[in-house]
Amino acid sequence: MEWMIYGANGYTGRMVVEEAVRRGLRPVLAGRNAAELEALGQQHGLPVRAFALDNPVALRTGLNGIGLVLHCAGPFSATAAPMLDACLDVGAHYLDITGEIDVFAHCHSRDADAKAKGVVVLPGAGFDVVPTDCLAAILKRELPSASALVLAFEAGGGPSPGTAKTSVEGLGKGGRARIGGKLTRVPLAWKTRTFERDGEQRFAMTIPWGDVYTAYVSTGIPDIEVYMGVPPATAARLRRLRLLGPLLGLGPVQSWLKKQVGKKVRGPSEKTRGKTGCVVWGEARDAAGNETRRTLRTPNGYDITVTASLGIVQRLLSGPAPEAGFHTPSRLMGADYVLSLPGVRSE
Repeated sequence: MEWMIYGANGYTGRMVVEEAVRRGLRPVLAGRNAAELEALGQQHGLPVRAFALDNPVALRTGLNGIGLVLHCAGPFSATAAPMLDACLDVGAHYLDITGEIDVFAHCHSRDADAKAKGVVVLPGAGFDVVPTDCLAAILKRELPSASALVLAFEAGGGPSPGTAKTSVEGLGKGGRARIGGKLTRVPLAWKTRTFERDGEQRFAMTIPWGDVYTAYVSTGIPDIEVYMGVPPATAARLRRLRLLGPLLGLGPVQSWLKKQVGKKVRGPSEKTRGKTGCVVWGEARDAAGNETRRTLRTPNGYDITVTASLGIVQRLLSGPAPEAGFHTPSRLMGADYVLSLPGVRSE
């Protein structure tokens, strides 16, 4: 099967390309910037296709003969829908590395179309949301009666430009939680609490992470909250931003904030990634008060994104044909998939 990395010249895309080549894979490199793609293609001896996502004809022509797309070009709020439409039209599996709740919901809404085309649709094939989704499934397996799920993570190294711009988009939407089985809007930094790391209490706040959507699909647990470890001052700033409300979502404000990201954010270096890992916590409880907890230690989130997404690619390229339709990582790969990734351990 011929397959493609779209956004191959981006921060994460380049990392995925390098690891794919190391594994002996030969993806087609694609994106909008022809000059950068040509240089990358020559470096690795890989074919290149340059096309944008806002031209449906060019997009479908660009996917000619492609059986799988690993979509790495964000912000996925703008890029996921056109790429998914094109993949469904040409009959190609669709994977991406989003963590955006609305993108998960949109992809899930195309489940029947994916089944009709015989393809897999799996958004969130990276750090968003493989470790947390698999941990949720493990906890559900350990406590089948669970009715409440808390997931949390603390990540080092800083964000890439794409992740930072996605965070800017989230400011105007507020927080999200799963309450009584329903996606519910909540204020920014709605709740705060601590989690233990190496004998220390680490402060964290709720965030609208993708598991608010995907963990419910994977486990059926009706109450789900996701936290991120941050300094207390960060939560305080976000709570002050609540006063601005809808203003944060206005086009001019979003454009200005994203320009600042473009000027200041470059993403963690290889050295920084090598020195910074992540901790992922999970807690599941049932109505009777029974509880189970797990902690995962992982490499840097960008390194996990590379190995997790390529593991799923290789499963689709060479494994037995899976059931078509929308999948979460744990539903396609199994709850223990995260434990098979390099550098991941459970505590």
